[in-house]
Amino acid sequence: MSHPRPIAVIGAAGAQGGAVVTALIDRGIRPRAVTRDPASRRARALVERGIEVVGADLADEDALTEAFTGVRGVFALTTPFEDGTDAEVEQGLHLIAAARRASTPHLVFSSVASADQHSGVPHFDSKVVIEAALADSGIPYTVVGPTYFFDNLLGGLDQLRAGVFELPLPSNIALQQLSRRDLGRFVATILADPARFTGQRIDIASDALTPQQMANALSRVLARPVRLVTDDPARIGSADMRAMFTFLADRGYAADMTRVHRAFPDVGWQRFDDWLEEIRPVIAPDAAPRHGAGA
Repeated sequence: MSHPRPIAVIGAAGAQGGAVVTALIDRGIRPRAVTRDPASRRARALVERGIEVVGADLADEDALTEAFTGVRGVFALTTPFEDGTDAEVEQGLHLIAAARRASTPHLVFSSVASADQHSGVPHFDSKVVIEAALADSGIPYTVVGPTYFFDNLLGGLDQLRAGVFELPLPSNIALQQLSRRDLGRFVATILADPARFTGQRIDIASDALTPQQMANALSRVLARPVRLVTDDPARIGSADMRAMFTFLADRGYAADMTRVHRAFPDVGWQRFDDWLEEIRPVIAPDAAPRHGAGA
């Protein structure tokens, strides 16, 4: 590896962190995988790849400080989906305090796109609180704002396999979306040249499609009809998710895709259709391979 000091990656055994780990390795940068449970199957898989794995819970400031000691940068994220938004803010404050104690040279925080636009979405607002604390901390930082992840589609896997795609948005409203691979590559770009990005907040998206266009793409990739179901966001039981999909239906993310794609072409910005081809075996494991697919 070309860099002697590692990059600490929070959530390295998860989806976002895992994408960052892969992108760092591709750039010749050594990751330090930080995970809540080093004995988990995913963490053990990282060890088998020769990656350093350390254990640290987001509530354990001392463990986080130890994990951040001696690194050249940190990728950090928080989550409200286990214990709520107040707990997420506490996670962020622990991360920031640990980074200060460890004299972290640069911290990349994964927030959410348009969180700074007074959305009224609880898990957007909690990230804004963390962003403000990070800005006041004195730590050199960059905030990345991911849009809606392509992978969210897989939450309805059984329905997709039955030929139904459900998304609580108007069928003709474009939704900015992001490949996790692209997130990892963009974060690795920042961490490889942090001075270029210090103090910036950058929203990113790989593609933008309407729900109907997504259903059409699914139909093409699966070679059978996929029916779109667009429920009213007001019917969503979770107040947080109801607020998010109402925001997406009314205003939507505002990532400047044209500018970001032109400025960072090396990311490769994956189209939704190309991502679907990659995960086609997951959606339709019994389907015959398409002629020429993957060539």
